[in-house]
Amino acid sequence: MTKVVMLVLAAMAAIQIIKPLGWPGLERRQDAWKLAVGGLLIVVALLALKPAFFS
Repeated sequence: MTKVVMLVLAAMAAIQIIKPLGWPGLERRQDAWKLAVGGLLIVVALLALKPAFFS
């Protein structure tokens, strides 16, 4: 699951650098870092929740 999330957000960040998406908060090319930070937070949350469901 975490690999899929990171691949999707990496693709979105690459697209953002080439041509901005135009979504709220993502109007400029320099806003690609927001996708990277969001992906990191999602992965950390998924990894933190994973042991809770399998213990």
